Amino acid sequence: MSNHLVKGKDFYESVLHFYDHAASFSKLDPGIISQIRTCNSIYKVNFPVEVDGHVQVFEGIRVQHSHHKLPSKGGIRYSIHVDEEEVMALATLMTFKCALVDVPFGGAKGGVKINPRTSSVQTLERVTRRYASELIKKNLIGPGMDVPAPDYGTSSREMAWIADTYLTFKYGDTSALGCVTGKPVGQGGIRGRTEATGLGIFYGLRELLEDEPLLKKLGMTSGMAGKRIIVQGLGNVGYHAAHFCQREGALIVGIAEREGGLYNPAGLDVEEVFKHRSVTGSILDFHPDAKNFEDSLQLLEYECDVLLPAALENQIHEGNAKNIKAKIIAEGANGPTTQEAEKILLERGVVILPDLYLNAGGVTVSYFEWLKNLSNVRFGRMGKRAEEASLKRLVMTIEQTTGKTVSERERALIIHGADEIDLVHSGLEDTMITAYREIRAVMDEVPGITDLRTAAFYAAIEKIGVSYQALGIFP
Repeated sequence: MSNHLVKGKDFYESVLHFYDHAASFSKLDPGIISQIRTCNSIYKVNFPVEVDGHVQVFEGIRVQHSHHKLPSKGGIRYSIHVDEEEVMALATLMTFKCALVDVPFGGAKGGVKINPRTSSVQTLERVTRRYASELIKKNLIGPGMDVPAPDYGTSSREMAWIADTYLTFKYGDTSALGCVTGKPVGQGGIRGRTEATGLGIFYGLRELLEDEPLLKKLGMTSGMAGKRIIVQGLGNVGYHAAHFCQREGALIVGIAEREGGLYNPAGLDVEEVFKHRSVTGSILDFHPDAKNFEDSLQLLEYECDVLLPAALENQIHEGNAKNIKAKIIAEGANGPTTQEAEKILLERGVVILPDLYLNAGGVTVSYFEWLKNLSNVRFGRMGKRAEEASLKRLVMTIEQTTGKTVSERERALIIHGADEIDLVHSGLEDTMITAYREIRAVMDEVPGITDLRTAAFYAAIEKIGVSYQALGIFP
């Protein structure tokens, strides 16, 4: 068995370990606990695609972990290392992620064994459309059945191809665009989806950094300003998370990527590092004051307040957990911390902000996109101008009553009506604040639960359990 297959198995076992620990505090029926734990369906398919005049067979997987609510929801990952256990682990996490942030979906995940970096665009399109058609044939995709989204190795481009393929089969279905989320805005996507996961990470970390009882145990002051953060992964998630944290005054002291790492205790400008990488193909040799690391994993053990792994799973493990100096691990990626590493870190007093909460921004805004596709109207379209007219009347009344006038700049800020991106960001912020408070309430109210991950799993399990109890069993 290859190393990656072992990792996929370890990842799934870690998720089940965390689940079992949280479930041990629940008073739900043991049968319901068992049902919630199990993947409902696993579909594997091998399909042929013509590549450069030759037939090549690709393996596709789609796992639907829970049907307690429909549709099920989860991304599609393109990687030569995709394996069944990894997809099962990700689908399982999605169920609890959706429940925790009150998004009414079951969890799912998909994957295709293909290297997106070495495959031509033509090959990627053919594979994507063929994979989508295989899912359509088995009724494993649709706005009311199962709604994929982008994940590692895929983007809005692939989602547009899937939507177009689905529309070809379901011509005339006015809800058809809801078969997939993460689409380009011009093809039924939603403004704010690109930065959603990173922005959600920022909101979640901000909540933790205002949690004075927890910070007191860490010997930290409240607030984002001045906090030293090391980010692993400068992809879409890591870049936006770092960008928003930096904008709020945090110092991004380290950035780790697959080609190496950078560290500067005085801080790195994320925008400039990103530009440098776009030009040179590497983050290395960014600035004389920034130290280069050939092995970027060494950076995870460097001095910082917050370590933000936003790459792949199993990055923090038994071998490096004891050397990590961060006081907070903010899990931007799915499953970056193994169960063995978690035990070591918690014993050392490190606070872990778990993945099923922290990176739920993506699925939250995907939910908003799905709602937009079902309603066939852009958020803000119906109310923006009416809201502006009401605010304008209010400003005029205040000016007439006080005899004072506001500047044009102030007037523009006050009377601005909420458009789609304002509403998306507002909904995401409210979701992350509410979920964090629910997690903390569990820690305060359930004896024996002392860490954020167990509290998050417990909160999600209780919600799913209520759904199963209300549904009953048929026949």
